[in-house]
This record gives sequence, C-alpha cells and structure tokens, in this order.
Amino acid sequence: MGSNTKSGNDMLIGERHQHMLNLIQRDGRILVSELSDALGISRITIRKDLDYLESKGLVQRTHGGALSPQGSALFDPSLHEKEQKQFKEKQRIAVAAASLVKEGQCIILDSGSTTTALARELRRISHLTVITNAVNIANELAGTDFEVILTGGTLRKNSFSLVGPLAEDTLREMHADILFLGVDGFDLKLGVTTPNVLESRVNRAMVHAAARVVAVCDSTKFSRRCLATIVPTSAIHTVITDDQCSDEEMQTLVSAGIEVIRA
Repeated sequence: MGSNTKSGNDMLIGERHQHMLNLIQRDGRILVSELSDALGISRITIRKDLDYLESKGLVQRTHGGALSPQGSALFDPSLHEKEQKQFKEKQRIAVAAASLVKEGQCIILDSGSTTTALARELRRISHLTVITNAVNIANELAGTDFEVILTGGTLRKNSFSLVGPLAEDTLREMHADILFLGVDGFDLKLGVTTPNVLESRVNRAMVHAAARVVAVCDSTKFSRRCLATIVPTSAIHTVITDDQCSDEEMQTLVSAGIEVIRA
C-alpha cells in the first residue's frame, strides 16, 4: 500500500471508497483482511463499504473481498484513449462550443479530450482568460496571449488533471462567464457523472464558479452512469452534442429546460 497511504480513520468515506475502487482497478481484486490491516479500520467497516459499492454495481462481492465487475462504472480511460474515440464528433462539438465564446470573457475548461479539442479551437480568439485544472490544456494555450490560470492541486496522471482541496479552494475564489464541462456519463435522471470522486468534487466547484454551464459530450455518453455524480441535470444550462443524439434524448433535455446544440 505504501507509507503515504492515509489511515482509514483520516479518510472521508468517499475517499475510502475511491481508494478501494482504485485498488480493484489496478489489481482486479481486493481482500477485506488486507484493507483492514492497511487502513487500520475494522473488517466490519470494510465489509459495509464493499456491500455499499456492490449495491451501486461497482464491485462484485466475493468471500473475503471483492472483484471488479465487467463493464464497471469505475472504468476510467486515459486521456490518450479518450482522444481516439468519437474523434470527428468531438471536433465538431469543439467548433460549436468555441462559437459561444466572446473576446475578453473568462471561461473554465475542465480536463478531457473534448475540452482539449476546444482549447485548440479557442486559439483563434485574441483575448481570453482561461481557468483550467488540466495541465495539457494549459500547455496547449501557452503560446497564446491568453491569461491562463491553473487551479493547482494533485496531478492525476491518467487525465493530466489537477484535483484535491487546493484545486477546489482556488475555484471557490473564481467567477467565470462560462464553464465547458466534459462528462463521462450523462444520465438524464441522475445528472452528469465521472468515474473519479476527486474529479467530481473539482468539477462541482467549477459549476458553482460559472454563470453558465455548458456540457460538451458526444452522444455515446448519454444513459451512461459513472461512479460519482458531479451535478444534477438541472444545473446544466446548455448541452453540445453530435448529430447521433436521438430525438428522444434531445426532447428529454429540452423538456428539462436545457438548450441543446447539435454539432
């Protein structure tokens, strides 16, 4: 587990669950006895945690531990893997999103492949302030005259994003015109979701910091649920998606009071 692992008593419940899911994703399984020893908390508590995660469909309980289920909601692909999927759709979404931005505005860019494509489109604008938690997006914009503000925080190497209390605290002090939020799942009843709990907390802080929230998501993200809810559907003002979004899905979004742009 490593000497830097927090004790279970120091962790928030959400952090403990994320820690368990990270271990399952890495090793394919976890044992109650090993977790209890490593975190310094009772086996009863560990079993309750695993029962809760199983109830959410995130693990498959076994005698003495848990396994990763097939098609799990905790699947967290790397940025490189994301960039290979729905490439043309994401490009069109990025162009449509860039058209919403005006000179001199302050915008927030979430980490992700679609927002990375958007960052490249925004280079056509002369003057802009961009707040982001994505190290790669800051790098994309390094050669511009933009004012680029990185949130700070702990680096998630999988997504090149910065997460944790430092990132959240920075965003609480910010006020932006538009947030462009990349999502891994958009369940119209549950809201927008992501596989990582720490990422969801930073995303939620972004939503609170922005006057307008624009979800940029290709049509494969609809009706998909990931581990952590960012915000309910009611917190989204605009959705930019591709032309494969079904009429039924589009109508449901419109009925919820959300502006829908098909790219």
